Amino acid sequence: MTGVVLADRGVVEVAGADAAQFLHGLVTNDVLSLGEGEARFAALLSPQGKILCDFLVFANDAGGERVFLLDCPGALASDLVRRLTIYKLRAPVTIADRSAQLASLAFPNSVEKPKVTALALAPDPRAPKLGWRALAARGEPAPAGAEARESYEMLRIAAGVPDGGVDFVYGDAFPHEANMDRLKGIDFEKGCFVGQEVVARMQHRGAARKRVIAFRARGLAPAPGTPVCAGAIELGVAGSRVGEHGLALIRLDRLNDAKAKGLTPRAGGVELDFVTADG
Repeated sequence: MTGVVLADRGVVEVAGADAAQFLHGLVTNDVLSLGEGEARFAALLSPQGKILCDFLVFANDAGGERVFLLDCPGALASDLVRRLTIYKLRAPVTIADRSAQLASLAFPNSVEKPKVTALALAPDPRAPKLGWRALAARGEPAPAGAEARESYEMLRIAAGVPDGGVDFVYGDAFPHEANMDRLKGIDFEKGCFVGQEVVARMQHRGAARKRVIAFRARGLAPAPGTPVCAGAIELGVAGSRVGEHGLALIRLDRLNDAKAKGLTPRAGGVELDFVTADG
């Protein structure tokens, strides 16, 4: 089975005697109970509760010491190292950018465990449609063609899984807006993490003001960044797209108001049918 090499992804390694406790106290998900053969979706937030970087966390025990590998956006790997280092202080933890050595592979729609040589291999925890995810030595897996990547993106969009930097702006979006609460990216029982109080308040309110939601365009989906409106009502902005399918960060109350008034959302002159408008 050939994996889809996600060339835009990077890998950050966190190791050392206190690595588990160090990460657990910072990120949105439980790291202490993470075992080999599984992955957790998580994020590092600002104290104000905004997403600075989101990632998949894997554990590797091959060297006798537990090492955590964070599958993150490649453009943010060095910044993630810098931000984690700020919290390190004197903890016996090492933090390194392994993006030059390790590649991220996706095996979408795969139910069975892929036969691949990898440092980490686990089902993608965000959605069953995304299949399995692996971290392997860079250059060993042959890159899949553009068609395979497009198929992966289609499944990601259908599952409502945002792509940070396209579907929301890092440093400007709350986890609920990026669907992290629906994608198993937040453990509300784990205790403190950076930005936890803000996230807990949003969860307690029971509704997000904005969310990334899927749509189907009546034509080619608009380009990322295209404003979405219904009449004079500004709803949000379009993000990821493949063909007629896409995601958009939308004000849910405004979308519901537009629907109540019989107005059709549009972006770039194209009519959009949204899958849901609930919070």
